[in-house]
Amino acid sequence: MEWLTTAYWSPYVVGAGIGILSWLAFLLSDKPIGCSTAFARTSGMIEKLFRGARVNEKAYYRKFTPEVDWEWMLVLGIFAGAFLSAKLSGQFRFSWVPPLWEEAAGGSIYMRWLVALLGGIVIGFGARWAGGCTSGHGISGTLQLALSSWIAAACFFAGGIATAMLIYRVLLA
Repeated sequence: MEWLTTAYWSPYVVGAGIGILSWLAFLLSDKPIGCSTAFARTSGMIEKLFRGARVNEKAYYRKFTPEVDWEWMLVLGIFAGAFLSAKLSGQFRFSWVPPLWEEAAGGSIYMRWLVALLGGIVIGFGARWAGGCTSGHGISGTLQLALSSWIAAACFFAGGIATAMLIYRVLLA
């Protein structure tokens, strides 16, 4: 069990683990792995607190019922797993501004949170527009050999490379 305490895991082992998890998800629930729908459902649950049952009348929430489902629990498991991994490896530390960000963009807590919020909104919008997130398309869709998912995965990589180059070469140079 010593491997649980290492700071870095082999990407091949992790990839195989995600493949097995995907296989089990299809076997046990007949559904692919994905996370973005859980966030859409959460927005409906939050809106339900203010508007009540009227939220269920919206066409979007008839398709994606605002409820805790297995995808929602998967997201919760991702947070729990990341926390456990950081604690077991001795890498956990609470920080408002990560060191890499501070080195590149300064120590402003507000700027870090603003950029994280805006990035989250853009990613959420893109995931819903694309009909899935990186786990939905990049893992489950490519596993099913869906052409749209292969195109989406290629665009994820291209967009990530372009964004990294923009941020670290142009804006922070």
